[in-house]
Amino acid sequence: QVQLVESGGGLVQPGGSLRLSCAASVSVFSIYPMDWYRQPPGAQRELVASITGGGVTNYVDSVKGRFTISRDNAKKTVFLQMNSLKPEDTAVYYCKLWTPSGAYWGQGTQVTVSS
Repeated sequence: QVQLVESGGGLVQPGGSLRLSCAASVSVFSIYPMDWYRQPPGAQRELVASITGGGVTNYVDSVKGRFTISRDNAKKTVFLQMNSLKPEDTAVYYCKLWTPSGAYWGQGTQVTVSS
């Protein structure tokens, strides 16, 4: 079965940085697209960043220039580097993996940006 485990969340001050990781327990990884979503408290879940198997990336406008999605196919891991964090970035962050068998979600990791 596919299992995704996120890590790296925590409490950070505005302007700080965090790097989220999502490790996939899956037989095939490198060809699959992966996404990072986030869900702020009381709000809808939104797509933050995506990366294709070929390494092509896309970002929601609110994080462009601050967040970077990347992947290490040898380690079957996707990362989200978050810089210049703002209180508005506070949310539970989830990774998502797309396969021909379906889409899979991680359990989420909390990111809190506050003074």
